[in-house]
Amino acid sequence: MRSHEERTTVNPGDVNLQQLLEQAQLMQQQLVSAQQELNDAQIEGSSGGGMVTAVVNGSGELLELKIDPSVIDAADPQDTADTIADLVIAAVRDAVRAAADLQQEKLGPLAQGLGGGGLGQLPGF
Repeated sequence: MRSHEERTTVNPGDVNLQQLLEQAQLMQQQLVSAQQELNDAQIEGSSGGGMVTAVVNGSGELLELKIDPSVIDAADPQDTADTIADLVIAAVRDAVRAAADLQQEKLGPLAQGLGGGGLGQLPGF
């Protein structure tokens, strides 16, 4: 009686599932770490030469807003309100733009590691 040896045939195109799983777990850890860094980050934007300052986290959530009292003109409350509103919008946009740049810096390489599809293709991201 002949003994039958089992042969494992590996095609060059086959994927090593264990290696793929390990890479996916590493990417998940890196993603969680990057997201935590973004949540902890505080990015400042300003307008009016620093008269209004907005602070957001790395996700773009507004954390703080500072308005220099010199912006307020008690003699013209309507103009003051309009000016402050414009300055606030500009400062928040500046901060959010900086937060988006930080997101790209932290998450961009991870998206490329996912085949360049970006996080927008993953459920929940």
